[in-house]
Amino acid sequence: MDLRLMLMGNVLSLNGSKTIRSEPCENLEGEACKRQRLSISSVEEMSRLIPSLPDELSLQILARVPRICYLNLKLVSRPWKAAIVSSELFWLRKELGTTEEWLYIQTKDSNNNKLLWYALDPLSRTWQRLPLMPCFLFEEAKKGLAALRMWGVVDSSIRIADVIRKWFGRKDGFGQMSFCGCSVGAVDGCIYALGGFSKDSAMKSVWRYDPVKNSWSEVSQMSVGRAYCKTGTLNNKLYVVGGVTRGHRGLTPLQSAEVYDPNTGVWSELPSMPFAKAQVLPTAFLAEFLKPIATGMTIYRGRLFVPQSLYCWPFFVDVGGEIYDQNMNSWLEMPTGMGQGWPAKQAGTKLSVNVNGDLYALDPSNSPKSAKLKVYDYEGDDWKVVAGDVPINDFTDSEAESPYLLAGLHGKLHLITKDDHENITVMQADLQGDLASSQSFLSSPDNSSSEQPETSELESERDFWRVLATRSGSSSELVSCQSLTV
Repeated sequence: MDLRLMLMGNVLSLNGSKTIRSEPCENLEGEACKRQRLSISSVEEMSRLIPSLPDELSLQILARVPRICYLNLKLVSRPWKAAIVSSELFWLRKELGTTEEWLYIQTKDSNNNKLLWYALDPLSRTWQRLPLMPCFLFEEAKKGLAALRMWGVVDSSIRIADVIRKWFGRKDGFGQMSFCGCSVGAVDGCIYALGGFSKDSAMKSVWRYDPVKNSWSEVSQMSVGRAYCKTGTLNNKLYVVGGVTRGHRGLTPLQSAEVYDPNTGVWSELPSMPFAKAQVLPTAFLAEFLKPIATGMTIYRGRLFVPQSLYCWPFFVDVGGEIYDQNMNSWLEMPTGMGQGWPAKQAGTKLSVNVNGDLYALDPSNSPKSAKLKVYDYEGDDWKVVAGDVPINDFTDSEAESPYLLAGLHGKLHLITKDDHENITVMQADLQGDLASSQSFLSSPDNSSSEQPETSELESERDFWRVLATRSGSSSELVSCQSLTV
């Protein structure tokens, strides 16, 4: 009996002990579940762009941050980097009206022949260097096919004048340079580098710089390999005309034109430029030696204006130009006064910029260190001077790729040149108010009057050129520029 009681007591004690142990076990399982839930919550919290805020609200905040800060913000974390290079963020910037217009300047380093790009934020006056452009070098394969090899450097040490020399057999070694003569255009918020030469071959390749991703990528090739072509953007499409290619008899000028649609990634051919005035040369001798070539392009009043010249190194003759009307899909003759009076930069190239519907060009012929700023009068078909003492340094430097560049930024005219200290200088022009009235004496296309402007007028004129930003450029040569709104 006592034994049974003892056994029963042991069983009860065991059961009691199990019951007692089960309580902390259940508590431990509950704490583990809580910790697991907290861990999942903390992971979700850490994966958010900003803790305690939904990502939609975080993107709203990032869309209001100045774009110059994005380069450093990408270093915060992987989610931040993914958000900053996402198209969603930049679509949001468009909706909020926080897009920014920057100036992009292409230079050539004369020490190593690299093409370098720099972006300027005009609000903070901060410069940002872009990734190096990609480069192709064509190599002859055993079966005569061309193989492509990517390089990280672009060479561009041959100017248009050198191309013309080679054209007529006046210079050797042209084929040793790679990717010179590429042209630059901008459409749909991206910069495009088109064509150029590599080992005597004109390339069809097109490379696009996306400022959102801050990287270069290859897009659809042009239908024809071309170098030194002219580009322009109209109705969110990139137009390309002219240039030169490599033929059986050396370099051959191109009359062809094509257009690129960034939405479809497709190139479409356009009617070729007639070069009508080049077809009426008085003798067959001149027709053999004078080669027609497009020397510029601008978008003006909804059409493509292409000035043209006839070349025979070292001479070139202006022959007016032609206009492409996209609605008619045909070429028309350029007004006489516009074509004949279009100021030439160097080697026959004609640079201009459209600012708020007005067409401006710089005429550097009056002085080695100054120039005249001209605007085209559509009604009168002539070019009128609006500023007669524009400071330009370095124009007489024959080694310079380009002595100056023109750009439209924030609705104002900008001049990019080099100052006395070899710094790249971006100057903003204010052509409103007193400047226009003070230049009434220069209103005629040919300022041949014997009257001279007063000193106060010239000083006032110079005051309208405001230095926006500078950067070191002792070994740099100006090549081209574009403005992008992102």
